[in-house]
Amino acid sequence: MAILIFKIIHFVFFVSWFAAMFYLGRMFVYHVEAFEKPEPDQSILIKQIGLMEWRVYRIIMNPAMIITWIAGLAMIYLYGWEWFKINTWLHFKILFLIVLSGYHGYSKGVIKKLENGIIPMTPMQSRLFNEIPTVMLILIVSLAVMKNMTNPMILIGSILLIIALLITFTKVYKSIREKNSNS
Repeated sequence: MAILIFKIIHFVFFVSWFAAMFYLGRMFVYHVEAFEKPEPDQSILIKQIGLMEWRVYRIIMNPAMIITWIAGLAMIYLYGWEWFKINTWLHFKILFLIVLSGYHGYSKGVIKKLENGIIPMTPMQSRLFNEIPTVMLILIVSLAVMKNMTNPMILIGSILLIIALLITFTKVYKSIREKNSNS
């Protein structure tokens, strides 16, 4: 029964963690674009978006990440060491969670730079940065659902293809936006 409780907690908080990362990434796009606005819009937008970024980061993202990790590690502990050793999919999942945690920490640095008027990325780069959690979500969920039924390297190759498609879509969308704004 305890494992099911931890599984529920893990699911609820990983959904919260991803929702916060998706929202924060989108706010980075708006924040970077706000620097291109004329005054007084620029100052108003930058101040408001910065406040929203910190709230999402501190109030939603941090607790959700911590609880996700705790519940996940508790499940591993309850399943046992032997179970962990034979489930190689989980080793890859943990690797991607470490990458995602790095993204989480890097996002804090982005907030601080934007707060200090430093623009750490172009609008296009912020759009691509915004897609990292999407790719990680696809990878992590795919591994968790398929478990040992597939070769993780084939799955990773498939995800790299998805990344290429996301980048292509983002660039096409940018050119459509630019074309429509010039019309």
